[in-house]
Amino acid sequence: MPKTSKNATFTLNQISGVNAVDIPAEWEKLDASELSGTLMVVGAPDVGKTTFARYLFKRLDAGKSRRGYLDGDPGQSSLGPPCTMSLTAAKDENDAFPPAGETWRYFVGSVSPTGHMLPVLTGAARLVAAAKEAAISTIVYDTNGFVDPGLGGFYLKMAEIDLLKPQVIFAIQRQQELESLLIPLRRSKRTHVIDLPMSPDAQRRERPFRQEYRAQSFARYFQSSAFLRINWRSFVIFPTPHFMLHQLVALEDARGFTLGLGIVEEIDRIFSQVYLRTPLHSLDEVDAIRVGDVAVDPETFRDRRLNRKS
Repeated sequence: MPKTSKNATFTLNQISGVNAVDIPAEWEKLDASELSGTLMVVGAPDVGKTTFARYLFKRLDAGKSRRGYLDGDPGQSSLGPPCTMSLTAAKDENDAFPPAGETWRYFVGSVSPTGHMLPVLTGAARLVAAAKEAAISTIVYDTNGFVDPGLGGFYLKMAEIDLLKPQVIFAIQRQQELESLLIPLRRSKRTHVIDLPMSPDAQRRERPFRQEYRAQSFARYFQSSAFLRINWRSFVIFPTPHFMLHQLVALEDARGFTLGLGIVEEIDRIFSQVYLRTPLHSLDEVDAIRVGDVAVDPETFRDRRLNRKS
């Protein structure tokens, strides 16, 4: 189990990818030299999960094992476009953040786990499995902030813990909002819980800020896009070929990982064709198309939820 060291060996300036924030002493005291396996960071929104996850990623002893970083927030993604979960491997021992190694991406189809908890679970499991197949033995999992027990957040986190079997859970609380999740885990031998304080610089981000962040992320992702015409009868469509204007879709490989995202610009139902705006320039490796529950305006790149009928 991880232990604390008497003297912090890393300073803020040594942690690439962490902006100028106040690092709590409890973070610096962590001895990361013995950490391995899946390391899950949990907390409500705006408590500093991502800041700590990046800090931890850089603190890991890269000489002992290959590192990977799993970005599990489809609404405020840091490693990929919104509506996705991404896992990226460190390229070498000195790799900064974001890591520059191989990346796997999974399409959730929404900016929120609400109504999409199964894709979040599937994505986390598939990404961790792919990383382990690539001999990545230490994974920092920066989870989403969906922890409200009244909305199912408790059950989502418990299911992730049961499925991924994390060696350590780093819990960051504003007050005691995670206690219903943590109390049984502290008594269990299946994992080890480490409670950490928030960074003093953690700030609440209101909905307009989050929407603008996603719009900027989509704009960057699609800035080098082109148009592809696709006959949907030539591909597997998940769950059904029910396309809507400006709908976000994923172009997937044979393993179910995302090769690229696309925005539906035109629909020709007579010839079963859609025109997609996408940064993917070839369909050679595309095995299937997965339609999402979000529309993205191709001019402003703001998203809105779709009420897609089955």
